[in-house]
Amino acid sequence: MKVKLESTRIVKPVYEGIAPSISNHIPLSVFDRVTYDTHMPLIYVYRPPTPPNTTIEIGLQRALSEYRELAGRLGENAKGDRVIFLNDKGVRFVEASLDGKLDLLMPLNPSPVLHTLHPQLGGVEELLQVQLTRFSCGSLVVGFTAHHLVADGHSASNFLVAWGKACRGLDMSPLPLHDRTIFHPRNPPGFEFEHRGVEYKIKSPIKDIPGEVDFCLDDIVMHKAHFTVEFLSKLKAKASQSSGAHNDKPYSTFESLMAHLWRSITKARGVSASETSQIRISVNGRMRLNPRVPDEYFGNLALWAFPKARVEELLREPLPYAAKLIHDAVAIVNNNYFRSFIDFATHKADKEDLEPNVENNYCVLNPNLAVDSWLRFPFHELDFGGGSPYMFLPSFFPSEGVLLLLPSFPRDGSIDAFVALFHDTLASFNQICYSLD
Repeated sequence: MKVKLESTRIVKPVYEGIAPSISNHIPLSVFDRVTYDTHMPLIYVYRPPTPPNTTIEIGLQRALSEYRELAGRLGENAKGDRVIFLNDKGVRFVEASLDGKLDLLMPLNPSPVLHTLHPQLGGVEELLQVQLTRFSCGSLVVGFTAHHLVADGHSASNFLVAWGKACRGLDMSPLPLHDRTIFHPRNPPGFEFEHRGVEYKIKSPIKDIPGEVDFCLDDIVMHKAHFTVEFLSKLKAKASQSSGAHNDKPYSTFESLMAHLWRSITKARGVSASETSQIRISVNGRMRLNPRVPDEYFGNLALWAFPKARVEELLREPLPYAAKLIHDAVAIVNNNYFRSFIDFATHKADKEDLEPNVENNYCVLNPNLAVDSWLRFPFHELDFGGGSPYMFLPSFFPSEGVLLLLPSFPRDGSIDAFVALFHDTLASFNQICYSLD
């Protein structure tokens, strides 16, 4: 089946009352500047009945009036610093159709096919793109891409919920907090932690080769592993045995599952015992900074934890060993760490000519992993007027070692782990990942 593009146009904010100035701009924060400089795609699937495209478009126009950054453009100010121009140039809105039933594509899992259900990620100036694909059965797939420099996953999910409310004629409260200048360095600054080689690296004269990720497409599969509530409960109990528990408190479901997946993927890969394996775990700073930053803050506010271990020890020691490594590494990324980063990013990064140390163009992370937990994002709340989505999933990320955790549908507490692996690793991983031995 082939997706047919029906129309493409630019959708701009519609304001109640007097429209704001379109000559203003806002700076990127220190957290914006160290994240991924690319669009991130998401896929929502809806069964009929679904509202017409015009209802979704009008709601989008209304939502953009409160989330103006997404209708703006990235650029530079007079000093050469990257900023977001609040010029209301709009977002890309694509209407498409598919002459077939959604069931013919089920089970819908991340694969290159999904790239036809959302706009392309490269070579676009719009900071937000939407594609509505209608199936002959009345089902609707909404492909959504947003530029990561403008919003992290937490902020993007807030926007999506507001968009749904706008489509239903509801108030979009709580409204976003837009001030990206709230992260002030301390006086005097303090650099308690090392940020060189972590969030920053020395600028490389060699740029990544365009198309490097595409080179790996044929060798990588993004597999969905489903973990039931019963399995997660047993796994958590095993990870939290007294030999490894912290202060007699059980490890979280996330810590327990990540410890299990770290070991399972390492075994399936057949990594040498002498190597060191590391996980890159995104940590939301809103609840860690003191004073706490409101959940409504719109922008990026995340850093990363890096638990690591020699493969020999990771596989030899029991599960609580890996769970403790993860717990301790995440715990370090606290208020003091975030404050140290703000000071370093403000006073040191530019003077030392450093650049962000993000790995968005590497198609092989082995023996490492890059993990994002979307377990707390309110994906089920994107209701355009026809009810909650039938399913939600990431698009296809052809980067071996990327791992995404999502609450599975039908919202029973189970978890879906989307794991990008080489084809020849998948069979071994499936044999290992559901075993508690």
